[in-house]
Amino acid sequence: VQLQASGGGSVQAGGSLRLSCAASGIALSIYDMGWYRQAPGRQREFVAIVTAGDSANYADSVKGRATISRDNAKKMVYLQMNSLEPEDTGVYYCNANRRTMSGSRNNYWGPGTQVTVSS
Repeated sequence: VQLQASGGGSVQAGGSLRLSCAASGIALSIYDMGWYRQAPGRQREFVAIVTAGDSANYADSVKGRATISRDNAKKMVYLQMNSLEPEDTGVYYCNANRRTMSGSRNNYWGPGTQVTVSS
């Protein structure tokens, strides 16, 4: 399983970025797909998730500024971030998660992409 995040970069506050996650080795359509981020010195935190049923949920800190979407045919997941703030700085990680029929979980992470927002 590979989850390759891309699209990070350095932007000024108020700018936008679109992060992409290319998945391989999994049947993307049956996974809940999420984005998480980790700022220096802080724990990894939830940003957004889009379920296998295409329902989206967001952290309060990005609600109204972020849009998560998925394209199962292309095996891609996207995170559009607008009105970026310095507090959005961190490494952004793509996550694939599902509960199997037996009740266990398949949980995968990819290497992150760095987002730096300057004031």
